[in-house]
Amino acid sequence: MTTRSRSDDAGSSVLFGSDRVFRVWRYGSGHSQLLLRAAPDSAHPVRLDLLFEGVDAMQLVTRYEALELHTLDEEETGRIFELSGVPARWRSDRLVLGLRSRSGAGYVQCLKVSALLGGTNVLGPDDPSESVDVVWSLRG
Repeated sequence: MTTRSRSDDAGSSVLFGSDRVFRVWRYGSGHSQLLLRAAPDSAHPVRLDLLFEGVDAMQLVTRYEALELHTLDEEETGRIFELSGVPARWRSDRLVLGLRSRSGAGYVQCLKVSALLGGTNVLGPDDPSESVDVVWSLRG
């Protein structure tokens, strides 16, 4: 899991990365939350979730192998803001993050994203006392 910023060949900064396989797990329009989940497997005994909050717009594939969240250039960010219809006065509070992997790409426009590590049940918490740690977070 990569949690520090680094630049790639295209000039964008990688903000978060993981070699795990993430799937689109849940999107709730009422709470504007998107959950991408890397389920437990033999190499990784606990879940790794990416929780996007305050989602205004997104373009996704259903599966991401070796996912990286990265910055987008000003032109691409502006294009996504225009498509989503977010007024200019609110844009400084929003993140526009690129999603890139071996199996596809996309973007999410949101207020906050967090990486949550913990839990052994694929579907959700094993019990209410199960601990989940925030291992990385970014807010607009």
